[in-house]
Amino acid sequence: MPLIKSISGIRGTLENIPGESLSDYDLKQFTLAYLEEIILYESSKTILVGRDARKSGKRISNIIIDVVLNEGYNVIDLGLVTTPTIGIAVKKHKTAGAIMISASHNDEKWNALKLLNSNGEFLHPEEVQKVIKEKKRTQSNKEKPGNLSSYANALDDHINLILSQNFINKNNIASKSIAVAVDGINSVGGVAIPKFLESLGIKKIKKINCNPDGNFNHNPEPLPENITDLCSEMKRGKYQLGIVVDPDADRLVLVDERGEPFGEEYTLVAAAEYLLSKNHGASTCSNLSSTLALKNITEKYGGKYFSSAVGEINVVKVMKEKKCLIGGEGNGGVIYPMTHYGRDSLIGIGLIISLLVERNISLSELKKELPEYNIFKTKLNYKGEISSIISDVKKLYDESLIDTTDGVKINFSNSWIHIRKSNTEPVIRIISEASSMLEAEKICKEIMSKLRIV
Repeated sequence: MPLIKSISGIRGTLENIPGESLSDYDLKQFTLAYLEEIILYESSKTILVGRDARKSGKRISNIIIDVVLNEGYNVIDLGLVTTPTIGIAVKKHKTAGAIMISASHNDEKWNALKLLNSNGEFLHPEEVQKVIKEKKRTQSNKEKPGNLSSYANALDDHINLILSQNFINKNNIASKSIAVAVDGINSVGGVAIPKFLESLGIKKIKKINCNPDGNFNHNPEPLPENITDLCSEMKRGKYQLGIVVDPDADRLVLVDERGEPFGEEYTLVAAAEYLLSKNHGASTCSNLSSTLALKNITEKYGGKYFSSAVGEINVVKVMKEKKCLIGGEGNGGVIYPMTHYGRDSLIGIGLIISLLVERNISLSELKKELPEYNIFKTKLNYKGEISSIISDVKKLYDESLIDTTDGVKINFSNSWIHIRKSNTEPVIRIISEASSMLEAEKICKEIMSKLRIV
């Protein structure tokens, strides 16, 4: 019955136990806190509300909308929408912010509030702390409630923004007669991805799990072990590309024409390869748990690579400071500032399809051209403090190898290991990378043993 409050939002299971799950009480309290601490200081008195397709979403949306209206604020209800779409809609409608109801890759037992500011970006960590601090909030129930309206064209606005980018060549893409298979996990990506592909001129689209009814046909985190249906379809049919997203479609994962996973780490790398090849000397950024391949290709094109703590807003902060051309996270999250400072599966698709078409290569051929690394990931329940792990690492390794920006990362010559508390689950994550999976797993197990966290 966890309730997790972090920079990734407020998420919890649905037992309706106050303080121990994402209960009705907690939903009201966090919505009031968001209004008091963030929206109160904005000139606009309107916020957007949207949700992914999980079955608890509509009920939660109704609770939130009711609180917001009773506080005298206006609501534009976008209904079923992707997280990047609602972020883009904030700027279009010039609202004070938005609440996106989605627990991302968590299963149906979970839901969450993702809180956005007036730029359509996630709240900064210090703003999150104001919202989640222990303080009882009281409803004011204004005599004049706010107005409720709806808007049905947010996805069209999102798609049109991407199509306006100069790297998109619709005629070139349409001429290739590309066939694509899409797994939308029966959520909003099942609508958004096919519609975007059609806007690019792609007519051959095989839809798998694309009915947005919230019945997740597999674990919604788009890892290789969870996307076997798509891989099987790719092997049976004649497709150039397989696409799978998480329930709110901010993460993009690809499968190649042979039915082999491209690797979620390489989504950002492939998108960056395309942009960097046209913008030599540009900078990039990803979080500390992401592959070294991005650093390698950035430097290949004469640019500078930067890293950040894990969490979209942390990546965005560094991207703004360093004026990065592109950035994101190794979980399939692509951030392209020209459209939006937020992870966006649609922009990732646009960039990677444009690359494949322009170079006239397959996805598997592209993978061979990119630096080869393998990441090993594990997670476990850990009752101790992350500070004690950091202390032990400092006793074992030279300080020049250690980065404590987020948990602790040990950087070796061509490999690394990162240990940190999760923002989205009650676990610690342990991630290692090397040139081979065998070596990455070996590094992970050896250091876990040294640190006594097995």
